[in-house]
Amino acid sequence: MHKPKQDLEFELAIIEQAKKKPEAFGLLYEKYYKEIFYYINRRIDDVNTTSDLSSQVFYKAMVNIKSYKFKGFPFSSWLYRIATNQVNEYYRKSKNQRVINLEDQIIFRLFGELEEQPEKEEDKTGLLVSLLEELEEHEVQLLELRFFEEKPFKEVAFILNITENNAKVRTYRILDKLKKIAKRKLPPEESDFLAHFPILAIFIVELIRQIPATI
Repeated sequence: MHKPKQDLEFELAIIEQAKKKPEAFGLLYEKYYKEIFYYINRRIDDVNTTSDLSSQVFYKAMVNIKSYKFKGFPFSSWLYRIATNQVNEYYRKSKNQRVINLEDQIIFRLFGELEEQPEKEEDKTGLLVSLLEELEEHEVQLLELRFFEEKPFKEVAFILNITENNAKVRTYRILDKLKKIAKRKLPPEESDFLAHFPILAIFIVELIRQIPATI
């Protein structure tokens, strides 16, 4: 989402203060804690673990604040980058099964533009989960940032430490992969809605907008 220039300038002023006085970091913590918490919890789905990981994210951000360099994005982008690494590290160490916690509003938003869609609400959730389970972890992360968090490609690229063009290419390859998986999973009588759109229907919002997201 676009942030007014004055908001970014004010945020940068706080960051500069935090580099000199750690107590100023509290303003950044208060501003972004819930956002980062919800982002992590969608990948962990455990409140206690999410709370611990969120605390680690902000601790690392505070300790390393002097190395922060403005790249044209809100400070939250740096926090998302740290949070993504923390989640990946957590799963590497714990060997727990990865999860995706889909909130009702996400399901509603993704299917909201369909002309034809599964008749039952639970069918929507089941279809989405079964499709995402077919993806690699790095593929799910990219889709989460682009569609669930609604980040522009340039910001997604920064968070995942890849180029913007790479982020775009990977996204459309993943969507094409999902379309093929959906055709394989759905019985013929339920797959008609896919013919109405060039890519998987659950992500049709992206194509309908046809307006590049901005910071």
